[in-house]
Amino acid sequence: MSPPRVKAVRFYEAQSPLSRPIADATHQISAIRFVVARVILDTGTVGEGYLLAFDFNPQAIRGALADVRELAIGREVCATVAFNRACDQASEYFGSVGLLRWARGIVNLALWDAWGRHLGQPVWRLLGSNAERVPAYGSGGWLSYSPDELVAEATGYVRRGFRAVKLKVGSRECEADIERIAKVREAVGPHVRVMIDANQGFDYPAALELAKRAQAYGIHWFEEPLDHSDFDGYTALRQNAGMALAMGEREYDVVALRELTRRNALDLWQPDVLRLGGVEGWLESAAVARAHHLPVLAHYYKEYDTPLAATIPNAAGVESFDWVDGLIDRPLRIEDGFAYPSSEPGWGFRFKDEGLKEIPA
Repeated sequence: MSPPRVKAVRFYEAQSPLSRPIADATHQISAIRFVVARVILDTGTVGEGYLLAFDFNPQAIRGALADVRELAIGREVCATVAFNRACDQASEYFGSVGLLRWARGIVNLALWDAWGRHLGQPVWRLLGSNAERVPAYGSGGWLSYSPDELVAEATGYVRRGFRAVKLKVGSRECEADIERIAKVREAVGPHVRVMIDANQGFDYPAALELAKRAQAYGIHWFEEPLDHSDFDGYTALRQNAGMALAMGEREYDVVALRELTRRNALDLWQPDVLRLGGVEGWLESAAVARAHHLPVLAHYYKEYDTPLAATIPNAAGVESFDWVDGLIDRPLRIEDGFAYPSSEPGWGFRFKDEGLKEIPA
């Protein structure tokens, strides 16, 4: 019997119950919003995927989704590689990266979910399991937080069993960032790992100054200190910063990864499953990282990254936010600083209907 085919694709909007204005070094974010895709098979099986949209480019996202929908309908659910190729061919003129890659990624994830549900198997089992759990760290620490909010979030993660936390840096004055780092380190104690994330907000001199001063607080790694295309800057910073460097979430392919590894300029690779266009792109980047002896520490999407990380030997962990938990039926299990891939079919969770608003076709 041939695999089922895609009968319809529908898109929805959702907003996190935890939505509030937040800011990092390069963004002012007014709301925490998502786009959800549902792929309906001719058997009636439904698969889902989602992307984090915040409040950016809502009309452009809708247009990209409409274009990708037509490329999925009628296709065998398991033909994800052919779907990826068709999307890239269709978008070559305007460029296959950017929003068009995001649109491909959300449908790719929904196809994998539908395929797993059709077979009654979780995605990680279809791919082959390497681990039963992966480390998780608590993320946030937004620049818009007050000192009390910053400490409350970090200590809240520790009380929940997390063994590592991340905070944002990129204030106008280095001293302000150092004060925030010092407060978090004092609050969580010496045995919890602390990481910092500049969201590309520094030039080289500012990044180096902060790195040098932050060494006293035992920073585990420094994420996106510079613009993601400043390969020479990353090379120099890694030689002089005295701490590990992490990046990758802005990349739509493995070009930057190859350039940085060639320059010995990176310590951790942070793939974003949506920007990389779905499962295959994420796994390709993880394989390239492994070939260069780099651990993989995936960006944001813990519901996808945990099962994917469980299939590779060089997984360092996943990032945890609680934003989507109130919108889905089975939030990811995280205990004692580890995330556990769901044993349910597909990705193991569904969005609740009452939290969704359909995007007109």
